Amino acid sequence: MKIIAVIPARYASTRFPAKLMQDLGGKTVILRTYEAAVETALFDDVFVVTDSDLIYNEIVSKGGKAIMSVKEHESGSDRIAEAIANLDVDIVVNVQGDEPFIDAEPLKKVIEVFRNDADRKVDLASLMRQITDEEDISNPNNVKVVTDQNNFALYFSRSVIPFPRERNVGVRYMQHIGIYAFRKQALLDFYSLPMKSLEASEKLEQLRYLEFGKRIKMVETTHVGIGIDTIEDLEKARKML
Repeated sequence: MKIIAVIPARYASTRFPAKLMQDLGGKTVILRTYEAAVETALFDDVFVVTDSDLIYNEIVSKGGKAIMSVKEHESGSDRIAEAIANLDVDIVVNVQGDEPFIDAEPLKKVIEVFRNDADRKVDLASLMRQITDEEDISNPNNVKVVTDQNNFALYFSRSVIPFPRERNVGVRYMQHIGIYAFRKQALLDFYSLPMKSLEASEKLEQLRYLEFGKRIKMVETTHVGIGIDTIEDLEKARKML
């Protein structure tokens, strides 16, 4: 299998504009993320996909590989799908552009799903971790996932799922961690399909895959990404170098 990493990189950000071009120990956030993805040695190739000339030039001028988006996109999946449409690739791993401290272990886990999927039953693989704090469980910014007995996703929601009508029945609450690996065809299918009501209601693109019958294999992890969403996050990241 040919496996690549794609890093979707928008210049605009609601909470922290231009965060990917901020200085992090003498390099920009996006360059550090790109180099960290390359250094995992898990991928046959790594690309940044962006709508920004600044980000494109930042990567290419440092010897990296970048692809300019042709269209405006609603989601990361759309942006990646357009970029990889003409690439010879089997599996595409979505790496978050604002997480420069990449942990290779969770990436290995989602890749391994496809290495073990001889019957090609899996369209996507992603991660989940158990959460136990009531505030974390009820927080709509923490997306929850429920799975079947084989860890295929049944539903994702910002709400508390399952609803705890009965307590002490052994329910575990699982937070979705947004690292994805896709079969190329699943991405191309997503790009050609319309947004349906569940995705529109929850504002979760993974629901489009479920609504159209794609199978998402969830892998449990203890991984917690270190993302840069605010200026305070950036200051913390600078202290980690």
